Amino acid sequence: MSAKFPVLPIAGGALARAVASLLAVAAYWLKIVARARRHRSEARQLVKLDRHMLADIGLTRADVRDAFSEPFWEDPTALLRERAIERRLYRPVLSAQRQPRIADGFHQPRTDRPARHAV
Repeated sequence: MSAKFPVLPIAGGALARAVASLLAVAAYWLKIVARARRHRSEARQLVKLDRHMLADIGLTRADVRDAFSEPFWEDPTALLRERAIERRLYRPVLSAQRQPRIADGFHQPRTDRPARHAV
């Protein structure tokens, strides 16, 4: 007498799980590549802007160049966001360090104020 073991259903289930896990890994990597392409295309829009428009958002041409020198899988918009935030945070510190010039007791008004606050 020989015992009959259900080998095929067990092997088929393991094979199905292996294929499903491979498909999940492939879908994960495709999602990462699609996100990287989307971020690159968004950052590519900044290349079309001129120097003044980049300065308005707190960036320079060098920042955009640095962002595209990162590896493909790195998000270039993350670097650009960090640079813009750094400039925004340190701008008041830099302007506070500049003291108005005092000559012969005359205190010159600041000239970097908006026109509505000018005297």
